[in-house]
Amino acid sequence: MTAYCDLDPAAASALREAAGVPGPAFTDVETLRDHLSLTLDEGSVVLGPSVSDDDAFKLAESMRVLRPSLGVLLVRHSTDTEMLHEAMVAGVREVIDTHNLPELAGAVRRSEALSAALRESSASPTDAQPGVTARVVTVFSAKGGCGKTTLATNLAAALADRGRRQVCLVDLDLAFGDVAIALQLFPAHTIADAIPLGDNVDISAVQALLTPHSPGLTTLVAPLEPGSADSVPATLVGHILDVLRKSFDYIVIDTPPAFDDQVLAAFDVSDVVALIATLDVPALKNLKLTLETLELLNFPRERWRIVLNRADSKVGLAISEVEKTLRNPIAAQIPSSRDVPAAINRGVPIMIDDPKHPVSNAIRAFGERHVLASPPGPDNPIPPDLRTDRRGMRRRRRGRS
Repeated sequence: MTAYCDLDPAAASALREAAGVPGPAFTDVETLRDHLSLTLDEGSVVLGPSVSDDDAFKLAESMRVLRPSLGVLLVRHSTDTEMLHEAMVAGVREVIDTHNLPELAGAVRRSEALSAALRESSASPTDAQPGVTARVVTVFSAKGGCGKTTLATNLAAALADRGRRQVCLVDLDLAFGDVAIALQLFPAHTIADAIPLGDNVDISAVQALLTPHSPGLTTLVAPLEPGSADSVPATLVGHILDVLRKSFDYIVIDTPPAFDDQVLAAFDVSDVVALIATLDVPALKNLKLTLETLELLNFPRERWRIVLNRADSKVGLAISEVEKTLRNPIAAQIPSSRDVPAAINRGVPIMIDDPKHPVSNAIRAFGERHVLASPPGPDNPIPPDLRTDRRGMRRRRRGRS
């Protein structure tokens, strides 16, 4: 349900009519607070123009602590950058201008969907243990066109397992990210909306930026405008990932084909880095350079996983020759199939569209063996020849700052 509040009873009723979602209407904030304290199934609150910014922000700030799944929406006669910044910091999900009041219906639908997903997330049993952060998988290739987004979206769907686990898919290809398109999402917010928050990043603020996809699978998509990419600092990416690690079982990160600071921030918190390539000389050359770069960065070899996409292509290169050239084993071989681009064009991961497809089976097997399996520990020790000093990457990054 959605609640509405405006000091003018007629305006409160008009908001409800514009939203097209039934719910009680109130003419003062204190009565609304009393209602929210007794009614726990409200998913959203719409605050009208006559509710002051101060009262609206105080309500949003208190609800982000008491009711993290509750979405607060503001309707205003006019907006400016300062007010939007304060609203985002307070935890307001969306601000709608009265000149565009028909947009309120869509905003309420998005808020209700997100609230339902967050309530389901908090109520669903997961594999995570108290105090244990999510395992992070970063999918990377220094060459475009190898299938990073395909692997990332399908691996995230496989890990979510129809809601048995809570997974967040993060698109860090900030200039040309395709996660939203590949999943046919229409996000209300992107990672760029976190820029005004600076260091004030917490779970409520990040949750307001997420876009649900399917049971157990939530996304944080890249900016819709490529020009926003340079405005997302690596420190902000690190803060966001730290917050997400405390709220999900698994995080899957899609990346651009470049060793930029945002990607390095993802590497810093990654338990597994899936390095994807195809059976062609340029892709394998770039993969070899990637491995050498990771060694120079002192990134632990035991966290590398080489994934060969379209591995059954008949191009005159044998898998054994590839492993010999790379001096590393292939962790997974994903077959080629025309069904994959067909599924992408429909906006449905093939893992969901056809769970028994050979491509789905290969990606699921990779997830089960290299992500869901227990991380290195006393009962699963790291081989001595693979032990490295992970502090190297953080030392390098501190040296650059």
